[in-house]
Amino acid sequence: MLKYLQIVQIIVSLALIVAILLQAKGARLGGIFGGEGGIYKSRRGVERTLFNVTIGLVVIFFIVSVATVFLQPS
Repeated sequence: MLKYLQIVQIIVSLALIVAILLQAKGARLGGIFGGEGGIYKSRRGVERTLFNVTIGLVVIFFIVSVATVFLQPS
């Protein structure tokens, strides 16, 4: 069971990395580090879906990580 959780954790972490990199694709170098204009931009369409998928992946990663810690043999 523990090996399956570790495999799921690796897969989710790779998907999370891809999702985060896809979000930063349209930003300039200054935007990646938080120096983007100060103009509020609302998310629409694919950008909003990608944002929601990223949040879902973070929640799944957290749950799997906590489950892996609790299932470790003492």
